[in-house]
Amino acid sequence: MTTHQDLAAPTPWLELTTTEADWDAADPGLLRAMFGQLVLIRSFEQYVLDLAGAGLVHGPAHSSVGQEAGAVGSIISLTSADTITGSHRGHHQFLAKALGHVLPGGWDPREDLPPAVTELLTRTLAEICGLARGFCRGRGGSMHLQWREAGAMGTNAIVGGGVPQAAGFAWAHRHAGTDAVSVAYFGDGAANIGSVLESFNLAAAWSLPVCFFIENNQYAVSTHVREVTAEPRLSVRGLGFAIPSWRVDGMDPLATHLAMGEALAHMRAGHGPTLIEADLYRYYHQNGPFPGSAFGYRSKEEERQWRQRDPIDLMTGHLARRGVLTGEEVKKAADLADATMRTIGDQLLEALPGGKPGQRRIRPQEWPQPDFRDVGIRGDLSEFGPDIRYEEAATFSGALAERKFIDVVAEVMARRMATDDSIVVMGEDVHRLKGGTNGATKGLAEAFPDRVLATPISENAFAGLAGGLALDRRYRPVVEFMYADFLWVAADQLFNQIGKARHMFGGDNAVPLVLRSKVGTGTGYGSQHSMDPAGIFATSPGWRIVAPSTPFDYVGLMNTALHCNDPVVVIEHVDLYASAGTGPVDDLDYHIPVGSAAVRRPGRDVTVLSYLSMVAHCLEAAELVEGIDPEIIDLRWLDRASLDWDTVGASVLKTNNVLIVEQGAIGTAYGAWLADEIQRRYFDWLDQPVRRVTGGEASPSISKVLERAAIARTEEVAAAFRDMTTDGTLAPRR
Repeated sequence: MTTHQDLAAPTPWLELTTTEADWDAADPGLLRAMFGQLVLIRSFEQYVLDLAGAGLVHGPAHSSVGQEAGAVGSIISLTSADTITGSHRGHHQFLAKALGHVLPGGWDPREDLPPAVTELLTRTLAEICGLARGFCRGRGGSMHLQWREAGAMGTNAIVGGGVPQAAGFAWAHRHAGTDAVSVAYFGDGAANIGSVLESFNLAAAWSLPVCFFIENNQYAVSTHVREVTAEPRLSVRGLGFAIPSWRVDGMDPLATHLAMGEALAHMRAGHGPTLIEADLYRYYHQNGPFPGSAFGYRSKEEERQWRQRDPIDLMTGHLARRGVLTGEEVKKAADLADATMRTIGDQLLEALPGGKPGQRRIRPQEWPQPDFRDVGIRGDLSEFGPDIRYEEAATFSGALAERKFIDVVAEVMARRMATDDSIVVMGEDVHRLKGGTNGATKGLAEAFPDRVLATPISENAFAGLAGGLALDRRYRPVVEFMYADFLWVAADQLFNQIGKARHMFGGDNAVPLVLRSKVGTGTGYGSQHSMDPAGIFATSPGWRIVAPSTPFDYVGLMNTALHCNDPVVVIEHVDLYASAGTGPVDDLDYHIPVGSAAVRRPGRDVTVLSYLSMVAHCLEAAELVEGIDPEIIDLRWLDRASLDWDTVGASVLKTNNVLIVEQGAIGTAYGAWLADEIQRRYFDWLDQPVRRVTGGEASPSISKVLERAAIARTEEVAAAFRDMTTDGTLAPRR
C-alpha cells in the first residue's frame, strides 16, 4: 500500500518581528542614524516628485516614498566594501548606501548636514534630471544610478536585471579572501523572473555571500502580487534552493536591520546566500506624483491603512518615548532636509524666461554637451601600452609549425591563466570531457581548479555573474557558450547589461569580459545550434567582435581580447576546430592589434571581405574560377569601432568592386550593415552595388541536404565570382 511521509525543508524560514523591548535595546546612535537617513531620503524623494510634477524630470521618476525603511534598515550595517545592486525603483537603495559611505557613523539629525551629504544629494538629483554633474553624467537618470566607490554598483531598469551581477560581486568578494557581501534588491515582480531564480540556484550551489532582498511592495505596476503568485509570501522561494530566508515588516526599519544582521552573520561566516522579504508599500503610482488609487487599481482606504504604518512616524514615536530625539529635534531635522533640497534645486534650476511666476527650467549650463553622446560606448584602448608585442605570421621570429586549431585554443588560455591570476573561465561542462565538448578548455580544470567554474545550464545567470565580475574589476571572466544560439537565452545580460554598462553609467566603467562561442553550421545540430552571431553583436553597442580564422591569429587575437577592457566576443567555428594551419610552437605571448585586418590574397578585380571559415572557402573559390583576380581580406575584427577601414578602403579604391562573404542566414547576416556602410563611404568609387554571399533565409535544418542548402561554402563563392565575370559588371582592366 502506498505510504506518504511529510518532507521538511532543512533550511530555516523565519518571520522576524520586533517588540518594544527590541526598540528599548537598540543603540541610540543607530536609531538616530536610521532616522536621519529616513528623513533625508523622504525629503529627497518628495522633491523629485515635485520636479516630476512640474515636468522637470525627463523620463520616469520611480518614487520610493513609503519604502525607505527596507533600504535604510538593511543597508546601515553594510560597509563601503560591501556592494549592492538595485531595481528601477532604487533611489532609496542608492542613497542609503551612498550616505553610509560618506558618513560611516551616520548623520546625527541634531547636527547640521555635512557638505559631503549635500554634495551627494546634489549629484544624485542632477543624475535623475539627466544633468552633467550627475554620477553617470546624465546618462543614467532615475533608473541607472551608480557610484562604485560607495559600493553602489548600479540600479537597473530591467526587472531583475541586476540580480545575476550581484552574484558576480559576491563571487569576487569571496574569492578575494574578504568577508564583504553583496546585496541584490528587487521587487515582487522580479521574484517571478527566470534570471532571478537561476541566480538563487547558482549562488546556493557555489555558496556565495549574496543576500537576495525582496521589496514586496504588493504591486508590479498595477498587478497585485496575489494575482500572479499562488504563494504571496515570496520568501518561501528560498527553501527550494536551500537558502535561509527571513520575512519581516518592511515598514519597520529596526526589523529589517535585525534581519539583515542575522543574514550578515550567516554570509560573513562563509555559509552562503540568504534571502530577506520585506513587506512594504509604495505610496505613489509606479511612476510620478499620483497615488495608485488615481488609476483605479487600489483603493484610497488601502492607501490610508498603509500610511498609518509610515516608518518615519513609527521611528518618531519610539525616539520620543525613549528620549533619543525630542519632537522639536525631529521637526528641525525634517525642516533642514527640506531646506537643503530647496537649496540644491536653486543650484540646478532657474526661472523660466517669459514663463508664469514660479515656473522654472533646468539651467542650460547644467546639461551635458550634445557631443558627449557617443563618448564611452567603448574604451579608448589606452590599456594597450608600449609594452604590448604585436606580431603577424609573415614576420614572426619564433618557431612555427603545423598546429591543430583546437589545440592552440586551449594552450593560449592555459598560458594566460598561468600568467594572470584574475582570469576566470566558466561555462557548461568546461571542467569535464577532456576540455569541454570540443576540447577548448583541455587541462584548465586540473591546473586551475578554483578558477574553472562548471556552471548549471542557466546562461542568463552565469553570463550576468560574469558581468558582475567584470564590473568589479578584480577579475577578468571568460565565458563559454556551447553554441552561439544560446546567446538569445542570455540576451538581457549580454546586450542590456554588459554591452551597455560602460556608456550607461557615464563612460568610465571598464567591462573586461571575454565571451567565447562557436558557430555550429554543418554539424547536423539544426536550427537552434547553428547561428552565426556576428550580425547580432555588430548591431549591439558596446561589444568588440573578433573572429579568428587561423591558429596563429587565434593566439594573438585571444591575447588581445584578454587584455582589452571592453567586452569582447570571440567567435569560433566548429569547422576550424578540426583544421590545422600555421601556428606558434611555444611562444604564446604575442598580440594582434585591435582593428587590424589581414590581406590573405592580393588582387585587383574585386575586394572580398570575409571572416572565420569562409576565408578559406573564398581562397578555394579563387583557384576554381578563371578570369577574376579577387583581393581576399580576412576582417578579423568585425565591430563598428574596430573594423580596419584603412585596409578595406585601400582595397576598394583599387578594385572598385566589393563582395561580402559569410556563411549564415541572410536575416541575421553581418554583411547587411557592412554593405550599407561601404556604400556610404565609397559610393563614388564603386562600379556597382556591393554584392553579397550569404546563407538562405531559413536557419539550417537537421536534414543533411537542407542544411547544405541553407549555408554558403566554396561553391556559393565560386558562383558569385562566375557571375561577376559573365554579367559584364567588372570594368575592363588596362
